[in-house]
Amino acid sequence: MEDFFANERNGHQLTDNYDPETNTLDIRSNGMYPSNVLSNLCSNGFHLDGVVCGSMEGFLQSLKHKEKDKQLQICSMKGGNARKRSVTSWQTDQIVWLKGQAYDRQGDEYQKLLRRAYQAMFDQSERFRAALMSTRGITLVHTCGETNPYRTILTADEFCRILTELRENYDKRDKHLNPERRVLVCDGRQSYEIIVHEGNNEDLSFASS
Repeated sequence: MEDFFANERNGHQLTDNYDPETNTLDIRSNGMYPSNVLSNLCSNGFHLDGVVCGSMEGFLQSLKHKEKDKQLQICSMKGGNARKRSVTSWQTDQIVWLKGQAYDRQGDEYQKLLRRAYQAMFDQSERFRAALMSTRGITLVHTCGETNPYRTILTADEFCRILTELRENYDKRDKHLNPERRVLVCDGRQSYEIIVHEGNNEDLSFASS
């Protein structure tokens, strides 16, 4: 089993892609955790509409193929193998496919499909979810990604925007499920303000006053 926290893979040193000066994390498959786990090439498996996805790369590459059997095969692949099945024929009419349904690459429905896929992976893959939430407060970038939406089914900007939305929406949901309550406690000498999460009554911090 691969150790995603390791500093090297197959004898090759992994790179630390966090830049403290710009507070950015460059997402790459050859990066150190969490950069590597956030890569589409990582084997974060999930299901979408009954389809088994061995990785996000598998899902994305499968969209380029209209034939259902070939699509299912590619979708189940791990990232490296799926990337080898990339084709450019879809670029002519900008149409991609899922289970026989056509999607305009430049349309809103396709953007909704992308978000559903990433949401499914976020919900079903604890490894991916933990890696993403560990980047709170950090700007995500993908410098090796394609920027032209007519040449790729996922631009670097789309990729990072979706991940950022997932991260922010999860934090909002967490706060909604566990609203904060502030309680003033006095021990006779000093008073403390305790922040309590209603959902679990866990005291998170103390502030003297």
